[in-house]
Amino acid sequence: MSEPKVLLTGLGIPESPRWHDGRLCFANWIDQQIVAVDVDGTPEFSAVPVEQLMGWSIDWLPDGRLLTTGDKVRRYEPDGSVVVLAEQKANELVVDGQGNAYLNGADFDFAGGEAPKPGFIKLVAPDGTLRQVADDIQFPNGMVITGDDRTLIISESFAGRLSAFDIEPDGSLSNRRVFAEGLGPDGICLDAEGAIWVSTGGSSIVRIAEGGEVLQRVELAENRAPFALALGGPDRRTLFILTAEWRSADSITENLGRLTDGPRTGEVLALPVSVPGVGRP
Repeated sequence: MSEPKVLLTGLGIPESPRWHDGRLCFANWIDQQIVAVDVDGTPEFSAVPVEQLMGWSIDWLPDGRLLTTGDKVRRYEPDGSVVVLAEQKANELVVDGQGNAYLNGADFDFAGGEAPKPGFIKLVAPDGTLRQVADDIQFPNGMVITGDDRTLIISESFAGRLSAFDIEPDGSLSNRRVFAEGLGPDGICLDAEGAIWVSTGGSSIVRIAEGGEVLQRVELAENRAPFALALGGPDRRTLFILTAEWRSADSITENLGRLTDGPRTGEVLALPVSVPGVGRP
């Protein structure tokens, strides 16, 4: 396998990547921007009204309207107006083919060092109805939905595992099970063979099959944390790796403080892969 190439640099914390309308789009935390970048590395920056520096996500409804999480769930209308879809603070977001938005979060101050509390997955229906569909998630993070809209897989970062759920016709989640363990999962993506690209908790990422078999491994530079991953490009055979400096010897507060107040070390890397991406996002 070839080495990842730098596509874009000088970012805060790049997160929540989605391949959308022929470009890679992602949330640029700290600078409160949505960035869209072409495969040649040409970026476009858009400000978003998310009232927090970190911990928010983006995705698109089937009709093309943008959703963002953060302090609330917001929907961006074609006329430029912004609608609050749900008064719910949340972290990650993924939308299925029917326009149901799955969001997750946990009610404790991660950056401030508060003792962890189990998190949740909630569902926002197209009409704005909000209900909880899963609980006891150990720091919920990246999520993917299979192409048939029948399975949701989520990163449980503090448990070091990926967990899978069946999606019922009404959007409820059932049949919770372990997809893989022994990881350091954050943002994830799914390929056409049912494998997940995921971080290990250090400066490496793996392609892992259900059950835990590691199929491929990619090592990044020392002290580079892979925060999120996406499969995109014209044929979805480019693995985009969103990363920034993260020193394992330092505390969470020290790392976040350096990322917030210091030089912008965030980068987007691009790596050709043989198995294309599928599903959502």
